[in-house]
Amino acid sequence: MPPLLTFLLVLGVLVLAHELGHFITARLAGVKVLEFGFGFPPRLLAVRRGETIYSINLLPLGGFVKMLGEEDPSDPRSLAAQPPLWRLIILSAGAAMNVLLAVVLLSGTYMVPRDVPVGQVVILEVAPGSPAEVGGLKPGDIVRSINGRTIRNIFELQEEVNVNLGRDILVTVERPPEAVIPGQTMPPGSGRPLTVRVTPRWNPPPGQGPMGVRIQQVNTKIITEAYPVWEAVPKGVERSYRLLVLFKNEILTSIARQIWPQPVGPIGIYQMTEQIQELGPSYLLEFTALLSLNLAILNMLPIPMLDGGRVLFVLIEVARGGRRIPPEKENLAHLLGLMLLLVIIAVVSYYDLVRLLSGESVGR
Repeated sequence: MPPLLTFLLVLGVLVLAHELGHFITARLAGVKVLEFGFGFPPRLLAVRRGETIYSINLLPLGGFVKMLGEEDPSDPRSLAAQPPLWRLIILSAGAAMNVLLAVVLLSGTYMVPRDVPVGQVVILEVAPGSPAEVGGLKPGDIVRSINGRTIRNIFELQEEVNVNLGRDILVTVERPPEAVIPGQTMPPGSGRPLTVRVTPRWNPPPGQGPMGVRIQQVNTKIITEAYPVWEAVPKGVERSYRLLVLFKNEILTSIARQIWPQPVGPIGIYQMTEQIQELGPSYLLEFTALLSLNLAILNMLPIPMLDGGRVLFVLIEVARGGRRIPPEKENLAHLLGLMLLLVIIAVVSYYDLVRLLSGESVGR
């Protein structure tokens, strides 16, 4: 499939899932849906079914569900006329559907056969004064598990550590006899098992990781994994939760290190889609799931114009004992939020384009 078509398909799935969440819950609440739009105007094609117009629009970078009276409660079938709980459900349903989509896609990645590198993860160096040294880890230790989860490669170790930043973890290692050189392949069970407690850091010194170790994977072999649906679905649910924790920890880590994360816009996402498509369907499913989780998180930020901003106005109304913020003021806030959002997209896209033209991989 051509990369552009794959990119549009990925984007279309994310948008469709998000807007379906709003559409379905609005209909369940009895809210009149004026238009279900895929893409942003100008309109290319439109069909009316009942009281709703279903449209396909020129700009394919999003979608919308236009409901009656989003800020005006004068009509009983308007969004604004619904009780606060229903409004919160409708406004949050798009993000909830993106999370559900991520669970479905990640479950699918476990059902699709996938090559996994498996080997021994060996500690080569331990930084002085690091959590690893304080916990008692030494060069030559082979990491067997963290918090009871078997560690088969460097990626699994890094993920387990990053999920547990700032919290104690139990690291089970196999300590080789003194005569074994650090990094040397050692058959499982030939060393002394040992479990130590380590607390990964939020803000390690430059050149060090959260634990303060340098590691290497040895004795690597490639195995092919696939799981039946009854095992894949629980794994997909767990994986989705862990990714949300990783996103949260990445934001907190950026704050602790005073480093602004590199945002990626539509151009960057297109290039990443092109690169990941070459790795196979399992990786493309996982990438789409990551985008879906990102979309859910971004949409729930308390910024006017986004779903999270609209949720914030409902919560303010509840806190004020049911007294609404005047519609004209809310409309102005959403307009300013839209202008800010468009400026951010333009700036991010500009830097994506600069990196692309300079030959740098966008989103690296």
